[in-house]
Amino acid sequence: MIELRATLAGRVTLAVLSALILLFLALPIVVIVVTSFGKDAFGSFPPDSWTLAWYTQLFADGSKWPAALSLSALVAAMTTVFSLILGMTAATALVRSELPLRSAVYGLVLAPLVIPQVVIALGLFLLFEPAAMLGSPIAIALGHTVLASPVAVMILMATLKGIDERLEDAAASMGAGRLTVWRRITFPLAMPGMVAAGIFSFITSFDEFFISQFLSSVDTVTLPVQVFNVLQYNVDPSVTAVSAILIAVAVVALALVGVVRRLSGSGKQGGLLPTETAVGLPAGSETTS
Repeated sequence: MIELRATLAGRVTLAVLSALILLFLALPIVVIVVTSFGKDAFGSFPPDSWTLAWYTQLFADGSKWPAALSLSALVAAMTTVFSLILGMTAATALVRSELPLRSAVYGLVLAPLVIPQVVIALGLFLLFEPAAMLGSPIAIALGHTVLASPVAVMILMATLKGIDERLEDAAASMGAGRLTVWRRITFPLAMPGMVAAGIFSFITSFDEFFISQFLSSVDTVTLPVQVFNVLQYNVDPSVTAVSAILIAVAVVALALVGVVRRLSGSGKQGGLLPTETAVGLPAGSETTS
């Protein structure tokens, strides 16, 4: 196989193109954040002067933004719990058991990521409306779980596949029950993946609009729905401040995922059970005395 060597011109071209692509992707985010500090009520870019008035206006007396923010945080927290429960259960069944029609089940689990969100939102509306659950934070959280749980399943499946099953087998051979194996072996090793799945589930719920729009009521309005309601009738510069807060939440969440991955350390669990000994036995080999 012929190996192509990178030249200085190629490396420079690749670096410039990568920087331009990243700038293109980040430019709308930068515009929103910069505009949120502008004094112009129409949100012009670049701003002529700077102010923090739009951020202080969010928490002024009579503002609807704090209620929408707290509801979104509550719904996202419940969605995270529901998604982790469903995600860990489904991931364990798909990875650790001989599930019949595993590919079909896996495709069904990931279906909400492919189906348009408007279709899912309409189906959830028709499901919860006869039960008089429209406007309930639990109903909104259950709806968000439909979209968040597939993400959690993918992350947790990758986590479980990375855990050496010989650790669990060794604990079981020494008399540990299934619950003990899960509590003492699997759960601690899967904790970084569970934290990452929880963070992504929280972000998915916190930014979700379509399901929230269909399942919310006059008294229960999430933050994305409130942004839509404000922009539907007029131009409110406080929306740029809310958008900057949403961006900050996403950035902080992704930073937490990076910190968790760094602290957990890739490949660290491989040293917990060194089977490649000095005598040259390959991984998984067994010896009898």
